[in-house]
Amino acid sequence: MRLPRVFSSGTVVPALLLGQTCLLLFLVWRPGPSSPAGGPERVHVLVLSSWRSGSSFVGQLFSQHPDVFYLMEPAWHVWAALSQGSAAALQMAVRDLVRSVFLCDMDVFEAYLPWRRNLSDLFQWAVSRALCSPPACGAFPRGAISSEAVCKPLCARQPFAAVREACRTYSHVVLKEVRFFDLRALQPLLTDPALNLRLVHLVRDPRAVFRSREQTAKALARDNGIVLGTNGTWVEADPRLRVVTEVCRSHVRIADAALRKPPPFLRGRYLLVRFEDLARDPLTEIRALYAFAGLSLTPELQAWIHNITHGSGPGARREAFKTTSRDARNVSQAWRHELPFAKIRRVQELCAGALQALGYRPVFSEREQRDLALDLVLPRGPGSFRWASATEPQRGP
Repeated sequence: MRLPRVFSSGTVVPALLLGQTCLLLFLVWRPGPSSPAGGPERVHVLVLSSWRSGSSFVGQLFSQHPDVFYLMEPAWHVWAALSQGSAAALQMAVRDLVRSVFLCDMDVFEAYLPWRRNLSDLFQWAVSRALCSPPACGAFPRGAISSEAVCKPLCARQPFAAVREACRTYSHVVLKEVRFFDLRALQPLLTDPALNLRLVHLVRDPRAVFRSREQTAKALARDNGIVLGTNGTWVEADPRLRVVTEVCRSHVRIADAALRKPPPFLRGRYLLVRFEDLARDPLTEIRALYAFAGLSLTPELQAWIHNITHGSGPGARREAFKTTSRDARNVSQAWRHELPFAKIRRVQELCAGALQALGYRPVFSEREQRDLALDLVLPRGPGSFRWASATEPQRGP
């Protein structure tokens, strides 16, 4: 069996367990380009979120932009190859893969895709418009809105080298990840002179997250096991809600570190986004999101955003990684119709800190739960939910 390699900034890292074998991994950085040929300095954006928080939707907001090279959860390959590890043990490997991809160094995937030949070997590759457009593939013109269903049959057999080739031609590289649980793990990236990194921290009401997780439990079973450190055992049922609890704690840790006393290297580089705010006023919130990333809203994107957030699709969806046209406001409130109050009360007990820190009002009865006139998303402002500044991103410490 060929064992995965992991690249890191140090010369030697602690061994990771893979089965019963202890591996001592010798690691080096691989340099990458800092900007497209002849263009301005490349901007790197990490969408930091958790499962079932609307991150696939936010990822598409970036992916469909003509200036963005986007990949959805490239570190999925780390957890798939090293599934007997814990989230904490794999954090360094995840971070180092993310760094390499930001620098368009796709050789890092050799550690996790030893038999790779095509684009289709990359996790959720077809949701990336950049991999469905030239120079990677000709399924769509570079400025057009892409479709996963159209892209898959036309581009699946393109060589994996097309990923690097495409990445090098964009001014922005955006990655979406759900496998970071602490800002401390990202400090080496935020202080790395080769990166111009900005963090978008996407959160969602924990009660809505819980409802969505229940519907996609099978798809999340392996990741649950890694979060809980079960040594490779997949966890579909989680009656004690341990994963939800850890997700809530991680959001509080990240937001607290970024907003209360942010270190100098985070100044102007962190934006907290609530999914519910995006659902209520998509264009206003997305303009602010783009401005933070140094992007502008095109007429084509504006029309697409309106269509994707005002569709007639159902609020519930059981596919784990699909973004379809639905009524975003209804989706954000669906948990209030579908969850029994006993479950809501339990989630509120376990995630009380997250509800308070992120600006979500608890409910104290089933009547309050069902009363949609009662707004459970607190307004931003002094004394309630505070919004991080999205202006003047800075480089370096």
